[in-house]
Amino acid sequence: MNDARQLISSLMPHLMLAPIALPLATAALLLLVREERERLKMTVNIGSTALGLLVAVALLNWSDEGTTQTVGVYLPGNWPASFGIVLALDRLSALMLVTSSIVALASVVFACARWHRAGVLFHVLFQFQLMGLSGAFLTADLFNLFVFFEILLAASYGLLLHGSGQARVQSGLHYIAINLAASSLFLIGAAVLYGITGTLNMADIARAITALPEAHRGLLHAGAAILAVAFLIKAGAWPLNFWLVPAYAAAVAPVGALFAVLTKVGVYALLRLWPLWFGDTAGESAQWGSVYLSGVGMLTMAFGAIGMLASQHLSKLAGHAAILSSGTLLAALGMGSPMVTAGLMYYLPGSTWAVACLFLLADLIRRWRNDGASTAPHERDDAPFLTPELLPSENFNLDDEQQIVVGRAIQGVTAFLGLAFLLSTLVMAGLPPLSGFIGKFAMLSATLAGLDAKGLPSAPPPAMIWLLLILMLSTGLATLTALTRVGMRQFWSAHDRSPPQLRVLEGLPITALLVACITLTLCAGPAMRYTTLAAQALHAPAAYVGGILSAQPVGTPAR
Repeated sequence: MNDARQLISSLMPHLMLAPIALPLATAALLLLVREERERLKMTVNIGSTALGLLVAVALLNWSDEGTTQTVGVYLPGNWPASFGIVLALDRLSALMLVTSSIVALASVVFACARWHRAGVLFHVLFQFQLMGLSGAFLTADLFNLFVFFEILLAASYGLLLHGSGQARVQSGLHYIAINLAASSLFLIGAAVLYGITGTLNMADIARAITALPEAHRGLLHAGAAILAVAFLIKAGAWPLNFWLVPAYAAAVAPVGALFAVLTKVGVYALLRLWPLWFGDTAGESAQWGSVYLSGVGMLTMAFGAIGMLASQHLSKLAGHAAILSSGTLLAALGMGSPMVTAGLMYYLPGSTWAVACLFLLADLIRRWRNDGASTAPHERDDAPFLTPELLPSENFNLDDEQQIVVGRAIQGVTAFLGLAFLLSTLVMAGLPPLSGFIGKFAMLSATLAGLDAKGLPSAPPPAMIWLLLILMLSTGLATLTALTRVGMRQFWSAHDRSPPQLRVLEGLPITALLVACITLTLCAGPAMRYTTLAAQALHAPAAYVGGILSAQPVGTPAR
C-alpha cells in the first residue's frame, strides 16, 4: 500500500502537464475529423472535457495534502526555473482549474444540444480555449502567461463569432481591438520588468524586487502599472470594460457561459502577482498600488450594479453580473489581508458558476419567450385543470386574461427554469443561505476586523473599508432588484406562449452548476479552510518562491 502511494505521489507532478496537453491533443485530433461527423466530434469533446475535470479534481486533492504550503513544480524542458519553462501548482491554481473545468463541461454539454452546429470548428476552438485557460493558471513566468493569454484570446475570437450575424461581428471587432491593445500593454509591461530585473520568472522577479536599487523603483512601479492595466482590461474593470457586455451578450449561450471564466483570468493574474511582488516582504514597494486596486474594484462594482438596474435583456444582465463579480474580487484583493483574500477565493467559484448558469438560462428563457403561445394550459374541453367542486367563486383570483389561477398546474419545465433563476439570483445577490452570502460575509467580517498579514498597520484607510461595506450591501440589493424585476416579468406575468421545451442536454448543465453552488455552501467549512491556507500562502510567498527557484532538472547531480 505504501509503495502504491509513493508511486502515485511520484506521478502526480507529471499530471500537471495534462490540463495543457490533453486539450491540445484533443484539438489536434478533432482537426482531422470532418465536420459532417458531428456525433463523433461531440463525443470526443465532452469526453476530453470530463477527463480534464477529473484531472483538475485530482490536482486539487494533491495540492491540499497536509497543512504545509507546498508547491508542485514541473520543468517541461528540463531546464532550471530562471531559464526554462516552469509549471507550478498550488491551492490557488488548482482551485481555478476546477472552477473553469466545471464551467467548461457544463458549456460543452449545453452546446451539444444545438449550438455546436451553428458554425464550423466549434469543438476545436473550445479545446484550444481550455488549453489557454489551464496554461494561464499553471505557468510560473510572464512570457508563457502571455503565450497562454494569446492562445485563449485567439480561440475566443472564433468562439465569439460562432453563429455569425451582424451583432456578433460588430461586437467581435470591438472585442478583438481592445484585447489586442491589452496584449500590447502586457508586452510593454513585461519588457520593462525584464529590463530592470533581468528575468521573466514570477518567483525570480519577486526575489529581485527585494534587492532592487532605489533608483530603479520608479521604473518597477511603472512597468507593474502598465501590466496591471492589461490585466484590468481582461478582468472587465471600469472604465476599460465598455466592450464586455455587448460581446458576451452577442455570443451564443454556451460561449457566454465559458466567457464568464475569462474575466476571472485577469483577476487571477492580479491575485497571483500582487501579493507575490508587493507583499509585506517587498521592502519599499510593500502594498504598492493596493489602494488604487481597491478603488478601481469599487468603481467596477458600482458600474456593474448600475448596468444591471438599467438592463432588461437577460444576457446583458449576465454580462453586468460578471463585471460586478470581478469588481467585488478586485476591491477585496486591494485590502491586502489574508483573511479577506480567503473570503474572495471562496466567493470566486460560486459567483463564476452562477453567472455561467445565468447565461445558459437566458438562452432558454429567450427561446421560450419568443415562442408566442400559451405558457400554461388554459381551459380546454379535453384537458380541464379544475374540477367543478374546486372552482372558486365568480370573479375571484383571476389573472389578466380572466382565467382562474388557484389550482392551475405549473409546468415542470417552467418550474425548473424559475427555481434555477431563483438560485442564481440568491448566489449573485449574496443572500443566505448560498455561497454568495458566505463569501461576502467572510470578506466583510475580515475587512471590518482590520486584519492584515502580520498585524502591522498596513490596512487600508477606514473610509475605504466602510465604502466597501456600503458597496457590497448596495450592489447586492441592486442585483436582487434587477433580477427579481426580470424574473417577475418572465415567470409571473401572463404571456401567450406554449410550455418551454427543454432537452436533457440543456437542463443537465444548469443543474450541475447549481449543484456545484449548493455543494460549495454545504462544504463551507472545508472550503474556507482550503482558501484560508491558499491565502496564507499567497501573502507569505516564501514557499512558492523557494519551491520554484530550487527545482532542479532531472538528472542533475547532487551537490
